[in-house]
Amino acid sequence: MSDTYDALLFLSFGGPESRDDVIPFLENVLRGKNVPRERMLEVAEHYYHFGGVSPINQQCRDLIQAIEIELKEHGVDLPVYWGNRNWHPLLPDTMQKMKEDGVKRALAFFTSGYSSYSGCRQYRENVLAAQEQVGDGAPQIDKLRVFYNHPDFIAANVDQVEKSLADLNDEQRAGAHIAFTAHSIPNSMSDGCDYVKQLTETCRLVAEAVGIPESRYKLVYQSRSGRPEDPWLEPDILDHLRRLKSDGVESVVISPIGFLSDHMEVLFDLDEEAALVSQEIGLTMRRAGTVGVHPKFVQMIRKLIQERLDSNFEKEAVGAFGPNWDVCPLDCCPAPRRRPQPAS
Repeated sequence: MSDTYDALLFLSFGGPESRDDVIPFLENVLRGKNVPRERMLEVAEHYYHFGGVSPINQQCRDLIQAIEIELKEHGVDLPVYWGNRNWHPLLPDTMQKMKEDGVKRALAFFTSGYSSYSGCRQYRENVLAAQEQVGDGAPQIDKLRVFYNHPDFIAANVDQVEKSLADLNDEQRAGAHIAFTAHSIPNSMSDGCDYVKQLTETCRLVAEAVGIPESRYKLVYQSRSGRPEDPWLEPDILDHLRRLKSDGVESVVISPIGFLSDHMEVLFDLDEEAALVSQEIGLTMRRAGTVGVHPKFVQMIRKLIQERLDSNFEKEAVGAFGPNWDVCPLDCCPAPRRRPQPAS
């Protein structure tokens, strides 16, 4: 099956694994962005709260191990390489290792299920930059499609939401709302991509599967990091929780639908801040797990690989939009427009 590709590249965001890593990591993340240093130091405190260690790298290791087992069990012979955008193992180093190992052409799995500049195109730019850095002999990289409406992705999220609903008593569950959260991005970024459209469809598919009507779920946002004067996607999760309580809602399940693992932003923004606000206002809150290493999610990744290795393999999708394209259009997900800085 793997005659046309000889490796899988697992490409992720990266995260610090010690206190000394935190500031260099955040400087990598924010290089060239209009984010005040005060905001960076504020985010650094989130990491220090957890000992300076982001769980994302270990979560990547766990997922890679699960993928390797899944591929082997289904006769897919592809070695898996791992590179990050912002912290070790850094993508250029991984690309160099792939070259040294004789990899000529690889599929790439990006740890992002939705189309946006930061979730797709920027990763493609990272690949191009790494290829240029490695030079002649750098492997060709072809990304797998985004998977926001793949039935296995939906099933994994449905399972996680149902577990949280089951943790409520009968009365709480009967009136529970679902707050689906995703990372807020600048309006100037969302205007040029299908990020909101895709998230909205994922939320609809999951809510319908668990029997929650449209009146009792909402897509909201978290983890805003830009300048206060720049418009970003809203409403914020904390504002939404307060609004639910003021409307008489007594229980809510927060599903971080826009994230694939329980990394730092999920842990701090939801398990710390959202939990605290819910406690303060008397709102019963449960936080659904991300897809992580859920068997359905791991199965989905294997299927995405197989559909690129075998043209006869079914490309699965549910809902209104069909499977997304394999090759991104040249003008897909442009970088957000930069607002001019005020004159000093």
